[in-house]
Amino acid sequence: MSICVAVTDNTEGAAALEAAALEAAKQGVQLVAVNLTASDLDTAKIAQGVDYEVVSPDSPSNLDEVEQVMKVIEDDPGITLLIVGVRKRSPIGKVVLGSIPQRLILDAPVPVLAVKAKDA
Repeated sequence: MSICVAVTDNTEGAAALEAAALEAAKQGVQLVAVNLTASDLDTAKIAQGVDYEVVSPDSPSNLDEVEQVMKVIEDDPGITLLIVGVRKRSPIGKVVLGSIPQRLILDAPVPVLAVKAKDA
């Protein structure tokens, strides 16, 4: 069994990674971090002793971020939980912009834990 976390390049992504590491440690399972950032993933917040793997989707990819996360989940049948970071959006923002976390929450084939950043 393992936990998957979608890590974006913002405070919500950092909060999701931190929460996922704590949950993986609590459950004693592997953590699979999907790096959706433009740089190397900072794994300093992952608790020592947690077995983790960082998956960095190929770039450029013909898949968008949601499809990349879904592919990781589909390729690893041991993933039992997906953790995503969320933030509040204005009504206009909901209409104009798509939301990676919203699409993941609605489309994921496994249960999803939504984590709000402390300052969000």
